[in-house]
Amino acid sequence: MQDAGRADAPHFPPVATIEGRLDSGVLFLCDHASNALPPEYGDLGLPPEQFQRHIAYDIGAATMTARLAALFEAPAVMTTFSRLLIDPNRGDDDPTLVMRISDGALVPGNARIDDAEIARRKARFWQPYRDAVAARLEAMLATGVVPAIVSLHSFTPQMKGIARPWHVGFLWDLDGRMTHAMIELMQGEPGLSIGDNEPYDGALEGDTIDTHATGRGLANLLVEVRQDLVATEADALAWADRLARPLKQVLARPETHRVEMHGSRCHIRHRPVA
Repeated sequence: MQDAGRADAPHFPPVATIEGRLDSGVLFLCDHASNALPPEYGDLGLPPEQFQRHIAYDIGAATMTARLAALFEAPAVMTTFSRLLIDPNRGDDDPTLVMRISDGALVPGNARIDDAEIARRKARFWQPYRDAVAARLEAMLATGVVPAIVSLHSFTPQMKGIARPWHVGFLWDLDGRMTHAMIELMQGEPGLSIGDNEPYDGALEGDTIDTHATGRGLANLLVEVRQDLVATEADALAWADRLARPLKQVLARPETHRVEMHGSRCHIRHRPVA
């Protein structure tokens, strides 16, 4: 994973993909895979240590994503830029799309950002990621196998001084097929605390899952693993393996590969993101 300010390539592609079988039945996503910034943005005025925090990326998520893609021989789509630049897991009109202050850290490079610069970042980074996910889904659907979407994230052990007891959380909005099945399969594991729509609620209008899964009627699973449990590569790989066992059973269920459209929804906002 590149550190912020060290993306030295003359061209900075906003998306990284992992090839896999288009008929694998699952597409893995990682919205917050990297803490890197394109060279022209420097460090956004932040010291290096801020880019090692959750405000810059989801610690361990990229490693889990790559491991799961390999285990399932499935495609994956990941971002290559820090969420401090623009958050690909937000709707295009979300007020938290570009954060001026993130968990107590003032971001100087975002503090006076105007609409023109937001539009520029959308076009160069946010939209290509959305387009890459859509293109991969279209290619997968063309095989005749309806894919499920699994999105990998991680969360901080505490927020605003309040400890978060969950080891892993599964978020969902209108379609809980995969979430309920995963919780059912994992809840018997000794000492494991599982969050059902914790530490956040899964209903966020315009986010990646809402756009590409809920909007298409595709089964989906948003996984949040606590960051202290995946802070090293070995631990992140181990958690990917741990998730793979029940996920294999869930993906084998016929209902996971049905298109199920839902009626009108009433979205609520996520609790503070980390």
